[in-house]
Amino acid sequence: MPDQPTRVALKRAPRYDENEIQTAIESAVAALGGIEALVRHDTRVFAKVNHLSPPSPPERGIITHPAFTAAVLAVLKGHTRHVAVGDDLHPSTPEGFEVSGYRAMCNRLGVELVNLREVGFRRISCDGVVLKEVYLARSLLEADVLVNLPKLKTHSLTLFTGAVKNMYGVIPGGLRVAFHGQHKDPQEFNQVVVDIFAAARPHLTIMDGIVAMEGAGPANGSLRELGVILAGRDAVAVDAVAARIIGLDPLAVGTTRCAHERGLGVAEGIEVVGEPIAAAAVSDFRLPPVPAGAIVGRAPRFLTQFITRQIGARPRVVPRTCTGCGACAQICPTGAATVTNGKAAIDRRTCIRCMCCHEVCRFNAIALGGSALSGLIRPLLRAGRRVRPPRSTP
Repeated sequence: MPDQPTRVALKRAPRYDENEIQTAIESAVAALGGIEALVRHDTRVFAKVNHLSPPSPPERGIITHPAFTAAVLAVLKGHTRHVAVGDDLHPSTPEGFEVSGYRAMCNRLGVELVNLREVGFRRISCDGVVLKEVYLARSLLEADVLVNLPKLKTHSLTLFTGAVKNMYGVIPGGLRVAFHGQHKDPQEFNQVVVDIFAAARPHLTIMDGIVAMEGAGPANGSLRELGVILAGRDAVAVDAVAARIIGLDPLAVGTTRCAHERGLGVAEGIEVVGEPIAAAAVSDFRLPPVPAGAIVGRAPRFLTQFITRQIGARPRVVPRTCTGCGACAQICPTGAATVTNGKAAIDRRTCIRCMCCHEVCRFNAIALGGSALSGLIRPLLRAGRRVRPPRSTP
């Protein structure tokens, strides 16, 4: 018999109503073989959400919405009492889980809420393209089943952040920052992300695409109502279908392409059940400014560095909205971001364009721009990442 195609379930959910979302998720998981195939009464489940630091309320669209997560947890709790949920959060005042509503939601449901850095990490060996060892969260390693709950968003470094990129959060925060500095080549950084994904592959992925983020994501873009939930056993396939919905060629996303090429999932030949992609697809989803990674490989090697420097997106401070909070300076892996006289500044000579400063800013004080040349070349690169109107399978 020929191999069965990888299946992704696509369901509609127009708003963050827990009951409606739970019904959609139950239907989606049933189409994948049922939750019983993964979870039994004594199964220990850990659900990894996207909960970026510093803290932000759910209405900003930066995090996996707590109502969405609550619906998933309710489904899991119907089969096992050993359920925990969390992410790696930087200590802050007020506490991040309080601001996001996760603390109150987990208290209501009686589910353990975990800050990964508080329970620690364990070093393990891995056979990655770049990494040969990695530190993974103990909560992850001690679970029988890992459920991945990403948010559908653009990303100003990797173009798209979804299921594969969400697993980057299972390593220590300091290591995440260090890797940005150590692996400056965007293609190499994509491989690092996929190395971590390979060491921590989820058993089930359910993506929050009810309200997505377009433009300069993952934290400073604009909200876009898509009203979709995606579920699959193959996280790479979930990312591929999500990309098709927002008009992207899945293989134009570096993390998806690397994972697909390494056999960690598929980005083509996917069976979509539930709603057809065409019914959920949008043609005008705004992408972020061209990340440097979109340039590598499209020009001779001797021209790559020059072209990247000229047209790659570059962070710049917006003094009018900068509060001098120092979040950008704390996370910058090279020290390019500093705060002087109550305002941030970015040294262009030492900036590696990792976009960490842009990701952590909650005041829209880090904008992305490029040179005049970028305005001429950028539309050509964008056209290469777009796809034709989607069919039923990506």
